[in-house]
Amino acid sequence: MLSVVPYTRDLVFIGGGHAHALVLKAWGMKPLPGVRITVINPGPTAPYTGMLPGHVAGHYGRDELEIDLVRLCRHAGARLILDRAVDVDRVRREVVLAGRGPVAYDVASIDVGITAQMDLPGFAEHGVGAKPLDVYAAKWRAFLEQARVGKIAPEVVVIGGGVAGCELAMAMAFALRQAGVTPTVSVIEAGPQISGMGDRARARVSAAMVELGVQVHVGAHVARVEEAIVVLESGAVVPAQICVGAAGAFPHDWVSQTDLPLNDGFVEVDPQLRVQGDEALFAVGDCAHMGFAPRPKAGVFAVRAAPVLHDNLRAVLTGGRLRPFKPQKDYLKLISLGGKDAMAEKFGVTFAGPVLWRWKDRIDRSFMEKLSDFPVMTSPAIKGEVAAGVADMLAEKPLCGGCGAKVGGDVLSDVLAQLNVSGNEVLTGPGDDAAVIRQPGGGFQVLSTDHLRSMVEDPVMMIRIAAVHALGDIWAMGAKPQVALASLVLPQMSPELQARTLAEITAATREVMEEARAQLVGGHTTMGAELTIGFTVTGTRDVMPITVAGAQVGDVLVLTRAIGSGIILAADMQGRAKGRDVAAMLDVMQQGQRAQAEILHGAHAMTDVTGFGLAGHAAAIARASGVDVVLWQDQIPVYAGARTLSEAGVASTLMPANRRNAPVEGLDDPLLFDPQTAGGLLAALPKKAAEKAVQALNAAGLTGVIIGEVLQGTGHVTLK
Repeated sequence: MLSVVPYTRDLVFIGGGHAHALVLKAWGMKPLPGVRITVINPGPTAPYTGMLPGHVAGHYGRDELEIDLVRLCRHAGARLILDRAVDVDRVRREVVLAGRGPVAYDVASIDVGITAQMDLPGFAEHGVGAKPLDVYAAKWRAFLEQARVGKIAPEVVVIGGGVAGCELAMAMAFALRQAGVTPTVSVIEAGPQISGMGDRARARVSAAMVELGVQVHVGAHVARVEEAIVVLESGAVVPAQICVGAAGAFPHDWVSQTDLPLNDGFVEVDPQLRVQGDEALFAVGDCAHMGFAPRPKAGVFAVRAAPVLHDNLRAVLTGGRLRPFKPQKDYLKLISLGGKDAMAEKFGVTFAGPVLWRWKDRIDRSFMEKLSDFPVMTSPAIKGEVAAGVADMLAEKPLCGGCGAKVGGDVLSDVLAQLNVSGNEVLTGPGDDAAVIRQPGGGFQVLSTDHLRSMVEDPVMMIRIAAVHALGDIWAMGAKPQVALASLVLPQMSPELQARTLAEITAATREVMEEARAQLVGGHTTMGAELTIGFTVTGTRDVMPITVAGAQVGDVLVLTRAIGSGIILAADMQGRAKGRDVAAMLDVMQQGQRAQAEILHGAHAMTDVTGFGLAGHAAAIARASGVDVVLWQDQIPVYAGARTLSEAGVASTLMPANRRNAPVEGLDDPLLFDPQTAGGLLAALPKKAAEKAVQALNAAGLTGVIIGEVLQGTGHVTLK
């Protein structure tokens, strides 16, 4: 009998805005059993508005600015889909995405912010909106570095003389001066004076801009933006190697094109933050229009709305009572003045000085700490008597997902040694990537099976990774994938959610198999405690498939994918990995290796690097071929973040067993024993053939690195 609570409702967050981030933090602290959460956002991080000027000025690093949505979703038990919403089908209750199939919802919320992308001739080609923040921040970092080394003139134009435009202009001027260059920074304001603040605040901001050399053009209208210049309607030309749009808030195009009730492109909501006339859909933050209490576009309102949104989402999902949002009439404006100096304004009262910057800094850091301080994952405590050895196992790290959950090779080898594989048709058995069977009509068939314990919440991502992982055995033997059978264990869920999940999984599986030129022909599905995905796959080859036993003295080893996935996945479970690193690695793991296998088809020996780590799979080639293998540490590609995490002591639960199963002489590097999921192909080829293969791989935009050599020996692996 299953003891888990079944999923019965899908809650979808569209966008990773401030309100959604705070709701996810609260949800992780007190989840609502039965609710499956999905977060849709284009990237793995979401920048915090309040710290953007400080980041631009150089006071905060990139990591300090960004909300790590990967870690936040892990804390909340949510799946994170890195894609862009392009529509909301309210009849079918589906969110339409740009890069994959639609995501169904029972209840959904929109918090996608706004854009400052301006409808000016040439702006799309030569300008950048201050929002979305991540796009602007990335372009600013690149511009600052080029200006610092003298590759580009330090000429900046900000279109829009409100609070945001003035703040960014001062921050950019300060940063350029700190970089050792004398900038030309101009603010272009259509009105008669800088706007969005009282007279005293305006005077203080104007004085600060004068001190930093920022020129303000008031009563000026932009005619067009060209390369390196902004042309005004008066005919005047303002130099601009980077042109930033900060003149107002604009809705995202896709929101404007939906059938949602809109006010000037912004989604109209009622006092309970529901979309007008739709009980299943909410909207918050800058993308929403609060007709019941109109307010300017400011992050403070999103932050204040978060507790109400949290309570109302739970109320809708449980049949409870909703409560209204009552935004304050005015709010404290804390404006950065370039350096570590700030100004505060509320109700017309203004204060300025370094102490206010320190106050603002504490407020901003406190906000970010809320969204980065999560409890460490631990094994559940068991009360009462337990069998001998249980306490010791529970004291160990929580079991990893993916290949980190494999049984150790030292245990498997003893069991597999007892198998007696015989017959003229079966040519290889335990110890190679797949079984090789002679076909009666000529040629050969390879057969393999594999399954993975879930390591991410997204079934579509898991199915892609598991399919690529299983197909790796076929590609490693130089065979062409033929057919696949899927074996699925779904978490317990309602029939409606079963149908949604299976539809997503089937579409993703067919996509991977079609890319591999194979067919999905069936499978078996049950429900259990957690998502587990497996495939039985076959492939064909006219000549004898490549095995691990053919490496020759003088060969070199080519690797087609970085290592370190087990460490990053273990760190992700512990909340210690950076979201950018996790997302980048998962993106690679979902990509098939048909092209790599075709380029390496002439290898003497080949395997895919999976659960037993690079050392274990290199040892398999060495032992089967009767040779020694030398690996070159400085040539082995490593996923971003994996080395740092390894040096901090992070390791997969399978790593100790991998060390015992395939000891390595010479240098010690834990990454060699890290279990990989959907890892790269490891091929032994003659040196000239390997160099040609690497050139072909790199020309195709793929990874291909020579990482070692094959020497005469008796099955040893050495790291140099």
